Amino acid sequence: MFTIGQVSKMFGLPVSTLRYYDKEGLFPSMERQSGIRKFSENELEALRVIECLKKSGLEIREIKQYMQWCKEGAATYSDRKELLEKRRQTVEEEMERLNKTLDMLRFKCWYYETAIRDGNENRLNEMLPDKLPPEIQAIYNRAHE
Repeated sequence: MFTIGQVSKMFGLPVSTLRYYDKEGLFPSMERQSGIRKFSENELEALRVIECLKKSGLEIREIKQYMQWCKEGAATYSDRKELLEKRRQTVEEEMERLNKTLDMLRFKCWYYETAIRDGNENRLNEMLPDKLPPEIQAIYNRAHE
């Protein structure tokens, strides 16, 4: 069993956030000893899921719905799976956008490293858009899709 302070440190979350989650009913089975919250492995696992769902873009009311479905058992498997599939797809789309952004940043870093080394952009301008070194060309192409 863990105290709220220990869990706060473990997850890098403010104590106030953990209290809020508890107030919202996200830890329905949490034990209390003399009014002090005690987090078991069940709450820690719930917190891992809550934080994952939050990072994926779900709002607390949607997370509460998911947690409620979990309490309801097997009858809600398809609801839970559908929710998670939608979040997975959204996260994958966001990752694709971020990878494209990362490719542009990689290209621009290479571009300016080369310009600094050459002292100008003349050679770079001759290489653009399709005569870049192969590994840089691939990055450039992905960034410009």
